[in-house]
Amino acid sequence: VRNKTFARTVQTITYMPHFISLVIVCSIVREFTSDTGIVNELFQLFGYNGDTMLSNAKLFVPIYVISGIWQEIGWNSIIYLAALSGIDQQLYEAAEIDGAGKFAQTWHVTIPGILPTIIILFIMKMGSMLSVGYEKILLLYNQGIYETADVISTYTYRVGLVDANFGLSTAIGLFNSVINIILLVVTNKVCDKLNGTSLF
Repeated sequence: VRNKTFARTVQTITYMPHFISLVIVCSIVREFTSDTGIVNELFQLFGYNGDTMLSNAKLFVPIYVISGIWQEIGWNSIIYLAALSGIDQQLYEAAEIDGAGKFAQTWHVTIPGILPTIIILFIMKMGSMLSVGYEKILLLYNQGIYETADVISTYTYRVGLVDANFGLSTAIGLFNSVINIILLVVTNKVCDKLNGTSLF
């Protein structure tokens, strides 16, 4: 990106959510999607009825996913840029001499060069698949959208702390942890067999 001001602006907007409190990020999302929020007003131009977007069960998942991408894109960019900087530039020069265009260089040099990083991050994500950011869900959801927004971790929280059913809450938490460990071990083993890259 040649325009340094634009590049710094994009970096700040994408890096900021990872380094500030989740409570603040969720407050920003709540403000932007409230009935007077900027995102809500923008959607009203396309026919949205103007209600608070987080009270609409159909909109909770898209809001959660988009805000999650916004939170992690900056940090993941740092990781992948570090992986890209470790690729030998002579490989690109050799590929260019052989007649490879930008797409071919990406396919045959860049992706194989960052593949170990992709696999390690994939394994780590698989190990926490059932523990999907419950803190953010607790901060964003409300009683009206429990059916759509509830995940195992938030259900465990409500059963254990709100309803004081500690036995059931412990059983659910244990089940969650066991499945996460199984997913982690199986993914690690499969990646080790297919690519030779693994966590352990």
